Amino acid sequence: MLFRSDIVGRVALDAHEKRKLSFLARQLVDAMSPANFAWSNPEALKLAHETDGASLRQGLHNLASDIEKGMVSMTDDAAFEIGRNLAITPGAVIFENEYMQLLQYRPTTDTVFERPLVMVPPCINKYYILDIAPDKSLIRYLVHQGFTVFVTSWKNPGSDLRHVKMDDYLTQGALKIVSVARDICGTDAVHAVGYCIGGTLLSMLQAWLARDNTSPLPVAHWTLLTTLVDFSSPGDIDAFITADSIEWLEQRMQENGYLDGKDMGTTFRWLRANSLIWRYVMHNYLYGETPPPMDVLQWNVDCTRLPQATHSFYLREFYLNNHLIVPDALTVAGRPIDLGLIEAPLYAVGTEQDHISPWRETFKIAHHVSAPVRYTLASSGHILGILSPPVKPPKRYYWSGAVTPEQDPDPWQQAQERLPGSWWDDWCN
Repeated sequence: MLFRSDIVGRVALDAHEKRKLSFLARQLVDAMSPANFAWSNPEALKLAHETDGASLRQGLHNLASDIEKGMVSMTDDAAFEIGRNLAITPGAVIFENEYMQLLQYRPTTDTVFERPLVMVPPCINKYYILDIAPDKSLIRYLVHQGFTVFVTSWKNPGSDLRHVKMDDYLTQGALKIVSVARDICGTDAVHAVGYCIGGTLLSMLQAWLARDNTSPLPVAHWTLLTTLVDFSSPGDIDAFITADSIEWLEQRMQENGYLDGKDMGTTFRWLRANSLIWRYVMHNYLYGETPPPMDVLQWNVDCTRLPQATHSFYLREFYLNNHLIVPDALTVAGRPIDLGLIEAPLYAVGTEQDHISPWRETFKIAHHVSAPVRYTLASSGHILGILSPPVKPPKRYYWSGAVTPEQDPDPWQQAQERLPGSWWDDWCN
């Protein structure tokens, strides 16, 4: 029976259940593609004939290797090494505690900005996505612009940190790095940058600081990169977020005190199964090919973990209950969180093809803060849209402009000029 694209829309279910069913239907259709099976893939049959079966033998070898690794390989991981061809911008660890290390990168210019730039990467990923390679390193670009840059490298927690809560990530993580950077540079305030979940944490920190009404605020202005604060429509991952699925994950975390980073990585890969799973099934196993080296994909599989208590809070309070946008619904480190108290100027970036933090959802930050907001929509996706260095001729484009609390994303985009080039230049200017 042929699958009809409109069949899910005819089913009598609520909107959330329809999204789940639609996602699962797409997964089934993608999985059953004839290209995924040796006997129905003409290219695989042709290669097997031309190589006297060597392509299939190599494919079986690749399959056995991936079964041992516990994942479908996307890149030649033997081609990369931290400090050799990944994360090579000169920097030094200048502070550490049981939650993170803080790295400092010094500017390469004769004149430097007075206020340092503090970066909070996602706590489920390694920091070096911001310094992945010289030609697309955001850290390298920033030090060449005259910024002193501080970047958090989150500890990969074991069972001993199962008790660590979001409160700890806020006070001993985000707040601590702001304090250390201010002390080292002798400034009253910093500019802070949060990426993805790191941006969600930074948003909480800004609300937490605003509640105290300290003057001057230690974060003078801030930037969010592909960050959700409103989790009402978080994209296809919504299919995985139910009370039952979270309870199952919490039971699974009981044994080790964390959820393995590979499990989270696999979940995100299923959101784009054709390009991140089935493509490699076909090339690795049916064609007998070795995946080419690709630094971003190597980083993608180099996952970290969240402690049990933090991960449970994150899934329940953000994704399931969407409490971050409800004033005073959450209390973190002794203070109620109200995003509406935030008045520090904000530069927010979304990416056009983002499947993890859909840009129309990241745009909603402007509806929840009292700060002036400039929003930038960059071309490409969750990673490559952020790693968008200036090049000639320009490869990318972006839209950028002020946002009012009443504006919706599509009318805002239509009112902006599409600009060629990198949003990095717009941000720094």
